[in-house]
Amino acid sequence: MTETVTAGGVQSFARCISVGGVALFPADTVYGLATDPGSRKGIERLYGLKGRPPDRPAAVMFFDVDLALEALPELPRRTREAAERLLPGGVTLLLPNEAHRFPLACEPNRDVLGLRVPRLTETLTPLKALPFPVLQSSANPSGQAEAKRVTEVDERIRAGVDVILDGGELPGTPSTVVDLTAYHEDGRLEIVREGAVSDRAIRDALG
Repeated sequence: MTETVTAGGVQSFARCISVGGVALFPADTVYGLATDPGSRKGIERLYGLKGRPPDRPAAVMFFDVDLALEALPELPRRTREAAERLLPGGVTLLLPNEAHRFPLACEPNRDVLGLRVPRLTETLTPLKALPFPVLQSSANPSGQAEAKRVTEVDERIRAGVDVILDGGELPGTPSTVVDLTAYHEDGRLEIVREGAVSDRAIRDALG
């Protein structure tokens, strides 16, 4: 089932996630796959569609910054302040996860959580209504190029999902991955992968 990013389409997306289904959806960077971060079956299906090794962690995506930070009350103050400066946006933050939240998304290292909060503007704004997080990964076979249009997504992946949410053409550059796991100790960060947001922009935002 293919829908557009309207209130009705987002409701279909939400219903799919709530029962452990797998959906294809637009973020602020590239198209992604999403499922319930607490559903092992959904995660196994998502990984199977991508051909992704089961020992590689995925990110948890919230669609609202306040909801994301409320879900991580134990986050160190300095790290929380950094997250507030960088989110929402085209970054994936690797955060210390002392409470081992979202363990299925973090395996095999539950001490680190990947967090995404996309910047939703224009046609993607209805996604802000989603009240819960999703486990997400880019909608491409592992090791292949990311998709900026639904039609660029591998046919096998499109056929294997339960819902397709079409948000039109996206920028096409994946998120920048920023390691903040040691940031609370000494302000140290590492750019693991530079993507939609430059290294300079990250460091400027953090002062």
